[in-house]
Amino acid sequence: MTVRIMLVDDQELLRTGFRMVLQSQPDIEIVAEAGDGAQALEVLAAVEVDVVLMDVRMPRLDGVEATRRICDPATELASQPKVLILTTFDLDEYAFSALKAGASGFLLKDVPPVELVAAIRAVSSGEAVVAPTTTRRMIDRFTAVLPAAAEPKLTPELERLTDREREVLLLVAQGLSNGEIAERLGLSEATVKTHVGRILTKLDLRDRVQAVVLAYETGLVRASR
Repeated sequence: MTVRIMLVDDQELLRTGFRMVLQSQPDIEIVAEAGDGAQALEVLAAVEVDVVLMDVRMPRLDGVEATRRICDPATELASQPKVLILTTFDLDEYAFSALKAGASGFLLKDVPPVELVAAIRAVSSGEAVVAPTTTRRMIDRFTAVLPAAAEPKLTPELERLTDREREVLLLVAQGLSNGEIAERLGLSEATVKTHVGRILTKLDLRDRVQAVVLAYETGLVRASR
C-alpha cells in the first residue's frame, strides 16, 4: 500500500531534500506540500493524505496549532492523516505541545533517511514514533514547560490501573522501550506489550506519546522520582 505524504515546512530547500529522499521509495508518494500550517489545512480539505510531515515554527499558523486542528475530529478534511513532527530540538520548545495536540511522534530534522522512511511507515500503520533515547532527552527538555504538580492527581482513570500497569506507565513515560521495560521488570516483551495496550485502553489514549504527556501532567512521574 502506498503511503501518501504531505510536506509542511516554510523552507523550500528542506522540503526539496525530504522530497528527494522519499520519492525514491516505491511505497511512498508525495501528494502535497505547504509552506505553513494555514496553507496545509487548505490543501488537506481537498487532498487525501496519510501522513503529514510537520515543521513546528512557521509563519501565519505554526505546526502546533495546525496539528491540533488536523487531529480535531471536528475539522473537515478530505482524510484523517497522522502528523509526524519535525524539530530542530534545541530550538523548538513547542514540539512537546504538538505531541499533546495529537501528533503521532517527532523526529529531528537531521534524521538519517532510513530512519525517516521507517518512521513514516510506522506512523502510517498506527504506531507512535518516539525513539526511547530521544524521548528521554525531550522529556528532560520540556518538563520545565509543564505546570508544576505538588502531588499526583489520581484521576478515576489512573485509579483503574493495576499496580503493575502504573509501574509500566511510569517506565513508558521515562522513555523506555517495551524490551527495556521487560528487562527491568523481569517480564516477557509480549507481556509488556499487553500491559501497554490495556493502559492505553483504560486511559482512552491513542498511543505512547499521549501516555507520556498524561504521566507528566498528572505528576505521576515527578511523584515517583
